[in-house]
Amino acid sequence: MLQRLVHIFAATALLTASMVSSALATDRHEGYYYPEVETRETYVARAQTLPSSDRSARVNFVTQLTLAQTASPYPPEYAIFAKGGEAQKLVITALNDDVFATLFRARGVMAQMSAYARTTEFFTEYGVEELFTFYDLLKLMGFEQLTITDGSTWAHQIIIE
Repeated sequence: MLQRLVHIFAATALLTASMVSSALATDRHEGYYYPEVETRETYVARAQTLPSSDRSARVNFVTQLTLAQTASPYPPEYAIFAKGGEAQKLVITALNDDVFATLFRARGVMAQMSAYARTTEFFTEYGVEELFTFYDLLKLMGFEQLTITDGSTWAHQIIIE
């Protein structure tokens, strides 16, 4: 009987440790790259992930966005980077106290990024520039999640389906 209880206890401890580990792995970037996520939303994309989208394509996408920012004569207002084993999580962090002072301002920046995305050759070539948004572009690239944060007090996460 005692041996059976020990096995049950050991199995329970392993299951609990596995669940805690799984929960931490779900968003291990929270508390390191951004504060605790306060709000979440789901965006159901109009686009489908391109077959050629992989980790390398997502990293290159982020690199090109960063290079475009650094080519500007003005300092970048936010940092853009990809996280996750397959670089499937995009993080955009404000670098000053004004740009993402509120979630509404952050959404304004995302709308501005949609305007930029609509001018890309891909959107115009396929005639989706009036339909697709920046979030659809992320879906095309295979991103599954976008976290935007003021880098200080709040974070908002968009799950891209």
